[in-house]
Amino acid sequence: MSRGEARQRLLDAAIGQIRARGYAATSVDELCTAAGVTKGAFFHHFRTKEDLGIAAAARFIEWLDGIFARSGWRDHADPLDRVLAYIDVRIRLLRGDVPHFTCLIGTMVQEVHATHPALRTACEAGIRDHLAPLQEEIAAAMAARGVTGFTPGSLAQHVMAVIQGAFVLAKAEGGPEAAAESLRHLRRYVAMLFREHDA
Repeated sequence: MSRGEARQRLLDAAIGQIRARGYAATSVDELCTAAGVTKGAFFHHFRTKEDLGIAAAARFIEWLDGIFARSGWRDHADPLDRVLAYIDVRIRLLRGDVPHFTCLIGTMVQEVHATHPALRTACEAGIRDHLAPLQEEIAAAMAARGVTGFTPGSLAQHVMAVIQGAFVLAKAEGGPEAAAESLRHLRRYVAMLFREHDA
């Protein structure tokens, strides 16, 4: 196994294990076992578990952005349809076991915000980076319809707050049904928010 492969396997293991068990409950030994690498290989690539968490957050956002790029959500002519398509993709992703569709960085930041400031900052940056395209489309939809009274950034943050809250519901209930219904409510809210200005 190459050094680069060992690093990627550790990142993939971190994403899977932390989504399933949480950051605090995932040990370096368990990560090494899941990745099929030695502890020496771990410390060759990462000084600490926190360093691995920071790198895993970046890899997770890269992976998530790839899913959205392939989904075609930005291919619609109307910017409002693009915003709604973003939410539709989120709804479609709510399938399978809970760790399969919940958010790595949301899981981590809930645990570490007060104890690991560097990891909290990495999670915040990941959320903001992922939301940047959505914020652009919200701004375009607001401009196209003359919508005022809030900022594109505040609505993008609200969308993410509902998504993360939906993941909490999914974890509490052990399945995606309540989460999906919450996101369908979110879609209706966003549609009404803009379409009031079309009347």
